[in-house]
Amino acid sequence: MTDTKDYGPEPFTINIEDDTKANTNFRTTRWTGKHLQLTLMSIPVGGDIGLEVHPDNDQFLRIEKGKGRVQMGPSKDQLTYDRQVEDDWVILVPAGTWHNVTNIGDEPMQLYALYGPPDHKHGTVHKTQADAEADPNEH
Repeated sequence: MTDTKDYGPEPFTINIEDDTKANTNFRTTRWTGKHLQLTLMSIPVGGDIGLEVHPDNDQFLRIEKGKGRVQMGPSKDQLTYDRQVEDDWVILVPAGTWHNVTNIGDEPMQLYALYGPPDHKHGTVHKTQADAEADPNEH
């Protein structure tokens, strides 16, 4: 993906399936508004998004390519919700819910996430998960 610009908060349209599949970065914020954010992710085989919780953000994730395992629960030690997902599946994460999505397929898992309100700093690009973990602006 050559265009990693965050177009928010300006009006913007895009073919979300093509854009998501073209993204090779772990995380690319694509549009950041006042109350909503679109983020593209590419998770390598065996990788994950990282166990996390967003106290004030509901989250919508859609798998465009690949297979994943979703785990959610009330604490990081109680991930009682465990499901498998693949192309065209949606994951809805309520605010305050611990969650992780792991790539269990044999190709990069490509997905996009909508956060309400935004969760990442405008223009965030993390080429790898290690970059994301080292970013002082991340939780």
